[in-house]
This record gives sequence, C-alpha cells and structure tokens, in this order.
Amino acid sequence: MKAILAVMYREYKIRISSLTWLFYDLLMPFAYLLIFGIGFDRAFSTGIMLSGEFVTYNDFFLAGVLSMACFGIAINTSYGFFVDRDNGIFYEFLTYPMTRGQFLLGKITFNCATSLVQTLIAVLLGAWVLEIGIRWELLLFVLAAVVLGTSGWFFFLTIFALRIRRNDMFNTFINVAYFVLLFVSSLFYPIEPLPGWMQTVAYANPLTWHTDALRYFTIGLGDLSTIALELVGFVLFLLASFWLAVRSIQRLI
Repeated sequence: MKAILAVMYREYKIRISSLTWLFYDLLMPFAYLLIFGIGFDRAFSTGIMLSGEFVTYNDFFLAGVLSMACFGIAINTSYGFFVDRDNGIFYEFLTYPMTRGQFLLGKITFNCATSLVQTLIAVLLGAWVLEIGIRWELLLFVLAAVVLGTSGWFFFLTIFALRIRRNDMFNTFINVAYFVLLFVSSLFYPIEPLPGWMQTVAYANPLTWHTDALRYFTIGLGDLSTIALELVGFVLFLLASFWLAVRSIQRLI
C-alpha cells in the first residue's frame, strides 16, 4: 500500500506543478458539452431517438463527453511514460521495492480521482446550465463506470506506450486510435442509423460499451441486459489490458 501511495503522491506533485493543466483536466468535459452540445442540440431540434424515446442532444451527449474525458486522461497519463523514460526516472522506478502492478495502480488511482472530480463538475453544471435530466439515484454507478473507463483505457494505452520506442510513432498511433475509436462508436450519435459494417465495428468497440453504460446511468435510457453484457465485456477488456501492461513493463527489465 505504501508503494501505491508513493506513486500517487508523485502524480499529485506533477499535476499541481501546472495549475493550467489541472484546470484544463477538470473543466474540459463541460467545455466540450457546451461547444458541441449546444450546437448539435439546435441542429437536432426534434431530439435523438433512443430506446423508443426522444431526448435532447445534450442529454444524449453527456455520456459521450464523460467517456471521451476518461479516454483523454488515459492518453495524458500513458504519454507520461515517454517523459519518464527520457529523463531516466522510469528505469529508476523499476529498481524500487514495489511490484509492476503497484506501480501501474498508483498511477491510475490518482488519475481516477481526477476523473471523478471532472465527472462531478460536468454532471452538476450540465444539470444546472443545460438542464440535463440526470438520474441522480444512479450517480454512484456513473462514478464507478468512470473509474472503470479511465483504468481500462490507461492500461490499454500503457501497453503501446511501453512497447513503442519512438515518440512520433506513439503520437501517430494515438491520433489514429482516437479518431477511429471516437467516431466509430455511440459517442456522438446512435449506432442504429449507421451502415451495417459500421454498426458491426461500433458494437465491437469498447468505447461503445463504456459510453452506453454511462448513458444508461446518467439519463436512464438503454436496454439493461445489453448494458450488463457490455459492462462485463469492458471489465474483461480492463483485466486483459492490465495483465498485458504488467507484462510490457517486465519486458523492459
């Protein structure tokens, strides 16, 4: 436990070294909701059909914003491996009396806490400013889903951050993955109107699973049996990513 707390403390010191960065992390989800949500809400004036009901685009997009924020924090945290590797501190960490799993858990625990704060800000401001119909009784499930999402994407991206040696190659991979995963998912629009091949890819996308779960927990719409299946799939994705991330660190020794 002390090892995990030590890694968390280091993440905390790094984060507060730039208050602008911290401010960006905490308020960016709500900024996305304002920029995209208001514009598309007017474009889709009749609303979005979801589970046989029409909802405003702001209601629909809130889950997408939260899911995108989890993915963004995972990108920033995994990219930190390149900085640590360049200055040598990463290899020094591997000599400390801690397991590789404790090292990864320490990094993700602090960043999950950041995700929880930004989620609460986005949800509260979304309900107050944009009048999004939040299912407040499911808020704890929203927070749990945010922790799962941030962890899963961090461990997944860590695999590539540790195995890819060149910074430019990792940036290229991140940009391609970001574009494909975000736009072939249920994040910005419902999947049902998409062409058949895109629906197949979207339903196989873990970002869709995470977004659908958040959408059910935030506004209460979606098929519960499908959501449960998607959550099981995402947990398996998280566990597999964690195992591969630990194996990737061990390869560097």
